[in-house]
Amino acid sequence: MEENQQKPDVSGMKVLVVDDSKTIRRTADTLLSKAGCTVETAIDGFDALARIGDFNPDVIIIDILMPRLDGYQSTALIKNSPRFADTPIVLLSSKDSIFDKARGRVVGASDYLTKPFTSDEILGAIAHLDTAKAEPASST
Repeated sequence: MEENQQKPDVSGMKVLVVDDSKTIRRTADTLLSKAGCTVETAIDGFDALARIGDFNPDVIIIDILMPRLDGYQSTALIKNSPRFADTPIVLLSSKDSIFDKARGRVVGASDYLTKPFTSDEILGAIAHLDTAKAEPASST
């Protein structure tokens, strides 16, 4: 079974998790922290924008449906910043429609996860983005 498979190595990565659900923030924080990530959480897009500069995340995970500033708007604002234009963003949603995924790509999201997500899904998405981000740069 899958229990014997090795988890992707995401240790040392800094991940900003943005979701208005305390349960989702706590779950993502626990899963990512156990995998060796440094995690910062934000309750909505405005909170994320306030934290992103000091935290300087390697990957950002953003819920689509949030009050005040939704995930699409937050992603567009982050991607329009020269400092964070290359930071991978994973959108989270309870919706799994092709329209939502396409809209996410249009605003600059790198990946899309449907809630509820598993440990393997979230770690796999982050590991894939870290690998993709590292590929253009020459190895040390």
